[in-house]
Amino acid sequence: MVRYKQTSEVLKIMKNVEQVRNVGITAHVDHGKTTLSDSLLGAAGLISEKIAGQALALDYLDVEQKRQMTVKAANVSLYHEYRGKPFVINLIDTPGHVDFQAKTTRALRVIDGAIVVVDAVEGVMTQTEMYLRVALEERVRPILFVNKIDRLIKELRLSPNEIQQRLIQIIKDVNALIGSYADKEFQQAWQLDPAKGQVAFGSARDRWGFTIPMAQQRGIKFSDVVDVYTRGKDAVPELQKVAPLHEAVLDMVVKFVPNPREAQKYRIPKIWHGDVNSELAKYMMDADPNGPLIMLVNDVRVDPHAGLVATGRVYSGTVRAGEEVWLVNARIPQKVLQVSLYMGLYRELADEISAGNIAAILGADKARSGETLVSMNYKDLMTPFEKLRMITESVVTVAIEPKNPSQLTKLIDSLHKLSIEDPSLIIKINEETGEYLLSGVGTLHIEIALTLLKDLYGLDVVSSQPVIVYRETVRDKSQIYEGKSPNKHNRFYISVSPLNEETIRLIQDGIITEDMDARERAKILRDQAGWDADEARRIWAIDENINLLVDMTSGVQYLREIKDTIVQGFRLAMKEGPLANEPVRGVKVVLHDAMVHEDPAHRGPAQIFPAVRNAIFLGFLTSRPTLLEPIMKLDIRSPMEYIGNITTVLTKKRGKLIDVQQSGALARVIAEIPVAESFDLAELLRSVTAGKAIWGQEFSRWSYIPDSMLMDLIAKIRQRKGLKPEPPRPEDFMSL
Repeated sequence: MVRYKQTSEVLKIMKNVEQVRNVGITAHVDHGKTTLSDSLLGAAGLISEKIAGQALALDYLDVEQKRQMTVKAANVSLYHEYRGKPFVINLIDTPGHVDFQAKTTRALRVIDGAIVVVDAVEGVMTQTEMYLRVALEERVRPILFVNKIDRLIKELRLSPNEIQQRLIQIIKDVNALIGSYADKEFQQAWQLDPAKGQVAFGSARDRWGFTIPMAQQRGIKFSDVVDVYTRGKDAVPELQKVAPLHEAVLDMVVKFVPNPREAQKYRIPKIWHGDVNSELAKYMMDADPNGPLIMLVNDVRVDPHAGLVATGRVYSGTVRAGEEVWLVNARIPQKVLQVSLYMGLYRELADEISAGNIAAILGADKARSGETLVSMNYKDLMTPFEKLRMITESVVTVAIEPKNPSQLTKLIDSLHKLSIEDPSLIIKINEETGEYLLSGVGTLHIEIALTLLKDLYGLDVVSSQPVIVYRETVRDKSQIYEGKSPNKHNRFYISVSPLNEETIRLIQDGIITEDMDARERAKILRDQAGWDADEARRIWAIDENINLLVDMTSGVQYLREIKDTIVQGFRLAMKEGPLANEPVRGVKVVLHDAMVHEDPAHRGPAQIFPAVRNAIFLGFLTSRPTLLEPIMKLDIRSPMEYIGNITTVLTKKRGKLIDVQQSGALARVIAEIPVAESFDLAELLRSVTAGKAIWGQEFSRWSYIPDSMLMDLIAKIRQRKGLKPEPPRPEDFMSL
């Protein structure tokens, strides 16, 4: 079979980093990513060219084929010859739907170039902008493929001149985004110039495409394309012959996406916060195959036969079977049992895979997405890679239970496996009600997770109606409150206050983290968020929900010995706030003073946790506490005559119009709407626009719940969780 011959060819070429390209395909949902990858697979001999474009080969899960949408990232290594020289293109096809953005953002960490696919009719949409922004933040170089040119001819009936104007506008829009979001040194360098061949035009489904230099060389004009479609379907093969899509796109990748050595020189300082002058940094920036092994895991999959397979980018050294590696975050050694590369659904075995490539390994079953693997003799010198940042948060929850109660153990095991593969799926057990709670980015995310439970693990489950996960926060600063341990031997004096927007942004964007150098972190907080220098230097912990614990004590005996227990107590308090047991967000907790018992037997977790929690909750309840709800940004395109109807729907849903732009007979509405109000939005928009509206959505921000709704909402959430309807009062946490 071609595939096996090709794998051996691929492994040979992989050793020469100059002949390797790591690239991903990214776009708004339904703009044609997987159809494009089909054409590339067909040309590489991995699938029959006859079915390329319809097979959706990288959508190999049943649920993807049935729904015609990608829900996970799929890797494949393609062999391509450019000007007689062979190249390996490690390609990742990523999901476009916002509910599966975690897969896309993780893929962007291990690639050096992104093929941004844009539908010629719909243009640059919400997710196009969102994924391009993240790619540029990760220093991934974009190139552009404008897809579905046939729609401009068949549906909009545009003339060759109008088609060109439309394409120029799309290129301008993408360049404007590059100018806004790229780091300064790349804002000009990465602007897309169609004359140089950095933009391809074509139809992925019909498997033709060209760049401007290719068209000039072969004498193709847009009037020829219009002529082909005017003559009908039978004329399309002529176009495929003279302008094969794979040639246009893969030549563009080889020419403009940097090889791993070039890319790692400027990407490592951005995605790795270790010392860039160190020996390890030099190995990574040179993509040295003879250096120590350094590998970043971006994806973990459960193979029903082999167990957990960790996939990631080898930044330095060579990964080989039988080698022991150190997991930096998990802080344990593990042995690599097998090395392979992914070819879509299949894994092809390899003896070794060197720096600059994407490898799949068996044996590192404790590795999770974002883990850093390093050779054992460098374990104490390695700084882990930056955390992978998620664009959206898991804000929709359902309670689930198996239809057959005897399958409960199997359900727990299957949920655990799903959450390993997709960290944005969060599983919790409500101890009061005994419910199994599954949280995801949106209703579709959860729906797909439940389908996968059935398809992969044979589990039929019953689920509740989806509900929104809110956040608790405060609006004022509290006074200092005392928290006593149950044995009265330990006392903590704590205040709480809201974090300012600048601090929240710095934590959210990963600019400040818990494990970074305290002086560097303090300088950033002082300069960019207006912090007091002394307070900024004394941060003990940064919670995953964006809360801070600051130690402002001085000269307290035995405090250092119980620091970890206090931090743990703080994290537990932030996990479930006092109002409705929802996570706490955007709160600064300051420890002002403490009295700690000298005997370790009297200051264990059972004594410290309640003391810390009570003082925090007391401060919380006296600082104008409230709930935050998730807000979604909508980008709606519709004929002008339906604008009034769309505005009415948004107003009824507590939505807010941000901008309305007109382009010919079409209007673009940018709006915000609470996620809680969005469950039936699709049906309503379709009905008021006669099905003519198209829209995208993305998580925008957290916003205060209106005071008029607050108490009613708290009562509903508490009732759902099996708690008393009214929230606790400050006196419930007073020291006795």
